[in-house]
Amino acid sequence: MTKLDETLTFNSGLTLKNRIVMPPMTTKMSFYDGVVTNDEINYYSLHSGEVGAVITGAANVQDDGKGWDGELSVADDKFLPGLEKLAAAIKKNGTRAILQIFHAGRMTDSGVLHGVQPVSASAVAAERPNAETPRAMESAEVNELIENFKKATKRAIDAGFDGIELHGANTYIIQQFFSPHSNRRDDEWGGSLEKRYHFIDELVDGVTGVVKDSGVKNFVVGYRLSPEEYENPGIRMSDTMYLVDKLADKPLDYLHISMGDYKRVSVSDDYKDKPILSYIKEQVAGRMPIIGIGDVRTKADAEEILENTDLVGVGRSLLLDPHWTEKMMTGHEDLINKTLSRVDQDVLMISNGTWSFLEGKMPDRLVD
Repeated sequence: MTKLDETLTFNSGLTLKNRIVMPPMTTKMSFYDGVVTNDEINYYSLHSGEVGAVITGAANVQDDGKGWDGELSVADDKFLPGLEKLAAAIKKNGTRAILQIFHAGRMTDSGVLHGVQPVSASAVAAERPNAETPRAMESAEVNELIENFKKATKRAIDAGFDGIELHGANTYIIQQFFSPHSNRRDDEWGGSLEKRYHFIDELVDGVTGVVKDSGVKNFVVGYRLSPEEYENPGIRMSDTMYLVDKLADKPLDYLHISMGDYKRVSVSDDYKDKPILSYIKEQVAGRMPIIGIGDVRTKADAEEILENTDLVGVGRSLLLDPHWTEKMMTGHEDLINKTLSRVDQDVLMISNGTWSFLEGKMPDRLVD
C-alpha cells in the first residue's frame, strides 16, 4: 500500500478510489460535427476501470471554439445522447468521468471553422507557423462565451458526468484572456493583471454557480493551467502565482498543472530553486488538491510527483498500456508495455489522428 492506492475526497464530496488520473488527450475520434462516435466510446471504456478518474479530451462550448477536426462538442443539447453514452462508458468499476470544456480561441483557423475568422481577446496572432490573426471579441460576445461555458456545464451534469474541467491551459481562450501577449485590451476584460484575470474570475464564479443551483451532489469543477509562456510579453511565474492564489480561494475542487515534464524548472530567475510544482504547492497551501502531470512512466515517477501534488496524471503511458495502473499497483511493473507499434494500434484503439499527435510527443516510444 502506497499513497497511490489511497482514496481522495474533493470539496464537493466526490471520492476517487485512487490517486491515478487519465488526463485529457487529443483523440480526434468524434464525428465532423462533434458527435461522439462508437470508436471514441470504446477507446475511453478501454482506459477506464482501474484509474481513479478519466478526464476527456477537450469539448468545445460553441461552434467558433472548435480547435481541430474530430473534436468533441458540448455546444448544444443535440450532443447529449452521445455524451451520456460516453459518461456511462467511463464510469465503470468506480472510475469517475470528468468532461473537459474549452474554446480554442486563436489556436484554430478558418479552415477548421469553415470560413469563419477565429476570435480571441485581442486581434493578435499566435506565435506559430501560419497563424491567422483573430478578431477581437466584443464585450457582449465575452459575456455570451461565459454563458456558453455555463450551459456546457449544465449539459455535463445532465449527461451524467462526475465533473467538468475548465481548460485554462495550452494557450486556448481562457489562457488567452490572462496572457499579456494575446490580451491587449483596454476595457474591463484587459489591461492590468487584475483586469486580465477578470474573465477567469467571472467564468469560474459562473460555472460553479451553475453546479450549486442545479442541486447536483458530488459534482467536481476543476481548472487546468499552464504555468508559463515563452512569448514576450507572456505569462510568467509571478503571474501564475497570482492566478493560483486567486483560484485556490474559489469553490473549485482541484487545480491541474499542464506540463510536459513534472520536474520542470521555471525560466524565471526568481523561481529556479526547485521545480515549478513545488512553488505551486506552496502557493495553494492545502486549499485544494493539485493534479500534476508530465512524462510519468514508472511507479517511482508517480510517487515522486505526489511529493508536490495530490493526484498524478498518467497520459501517454496509459495509451501504451491501458492496464498500467493495475500492473503498477500489483507489483507487476516489469510487464508494462512501454512502446506502441502499428501492430497494436487497433487493439489499443489508437486512431490515426492520435498516432500523428503521439509522433510529435513521444517518437522514442513508437515503432513501425
